[in-house]
Amino acid sequence: MSFGNEVTVVGNITRDPELRYTPSGASVASFGVAWNRKYTKDGQDHEQVSFFDVTCWATLGENCAASLRKGSRVVVTGRLEQQSWESPSGEKRSKIVIVADDVGPSLRWATAEVTGNPRTGGSDGFSAAPKAAPQAAPANYDQEPF
Repeated sequence: MSFGNEVTVVGNITRDPELRYTPSGASVASFGVAWNRKYTKDGQDHEQVSFFDVTCWATLGENCAASLRKGSRVVVTGRLEQQSWESPSGEKRSKIVIVADDVGPSLRWATAEVTGNPRTGGSDGFSAAPKAAPQAAPANYDQEPF
């Protein structure tokens, strides 16, 4: 739960997701997302581009690295987090990243085929009995249950 620190960004991936592992073995993927805003001011067309770094942990990161590529249009939801470090020359640096809770394809101008992965106990703290085989979602799967 983010308690008000929640963000949703829709944009295009600027670089292939990079999957790495922490010394303790946790998987983490990172990639960039660009969001373009076009507008007209004083009769002239303008374009503003914003860039966001995204971090995905555990199974989400592994699935992003296996499924997404540069140019893919995605919907990212998560929380904002400030990261700080010191450069090799001793300067203090920081940046704001999106730590993703969920990432999905944007279907505004594309189609996607979703394949479920069996859920087993993993480093992300979730566990469920393994399923025999992934099944296609029912046609009304994204509709309200009532």
